[in-house]
Amino acid sequence: MLALGLDTTGEFGSIAIADECGVRGETLLHAPEGFGQSLFPRIQALLESQSIAPGDVDLFAAASGPGSFTGVRIGLAAIKGLASVLGKSAAGVSSLAALAEFGTGGLRVPVIDARRGEVYAAVYDGAGRAIAEEAVIPFPRLLEVLPDEEIEWISTDFTPFRAAVAGTRFEAYRVATAPRGIAGAIAAIALRSALAGNSCDPASIEANYVRKSDAELLWKPWKT
Repeated sequence: MLALGLDTTGEFGSIAIADECGVRGETLLHAPEGFGQSLFPRIQALLESQSIAPGDVDLFAAASGPGSFTGVRIGLAAIKGLASVLGKSAAGVSSLAALAEFGTGGLRVPVIDARRGEVYAAVYDGAGRAIAEEAVIPFPRLLEVLPDEEIEWISTDFTPFRAAVAGTRFEAYRVATAPRGIAGAIAAIALRSALAGNSCDPASIEANYVRKSDAELLWKPWKT
C-alpha cells in the first residue's frame, strides 16, 4: 500500500512516499511565500523519481495542523483534490502526532512554537495515543499542568524553550530533535490508521487549528 504524505503547515515543509516497509522517498520544501505555486510540480517530481504514477498511490495524507492557517488549507485541499479525482482514500494527520513519531520515550510532549509566548502541545504515549489533548498554551503554563512523570520533549528546535525549563525538573528530561521533514511520519501514521480499518474518506477531513482553550479543561487529571 502506497501513501503520499504532505506537510505544508509552515515555511518549511515536505513531501514523502511511504509503504508498509517505511519511507521510500522524501523531498524537503521551503516556501516562504506559500506552497500554492510549487506544491503540485514538486509532488509530480517526487513521484517520477520513484517511478510511481499518481494512480498508483492508494492513500493521500496531509498535516491537518496545528500550523499556518493558509498552509494547512493548501495541504488538505491538495490531498482532497487528488483523492477525489483518482478515487482514492485520504487522511488528515496532526502535526503534533507526526512530531511524536520521532520520540522514544513512554510519554512524549511535542511542542510547536505558536508565537507570542505560546506553544501548541500535547502528550502522547509510546504507541502514538494522545494522553492529553492538543492545546495552545503559554509555555510556562504548560510546565505547570504537565504530569509528574518523566516526559520526553520533541521539537524541531527546542532552543527557544530552554530558558523556561532551566532550573526546573524538566531541564533534565531528554529532548528529541525532529527533522524539518515530517511528511514521512504523516504518511506512516495514515498508513497505520488505514490498515487498522479506520475510515479515510476525503470528505471527512477537517483542519485542526487548535483553538485557544482553558488549559484546565483540556489537561484533566489522567493516568498512563
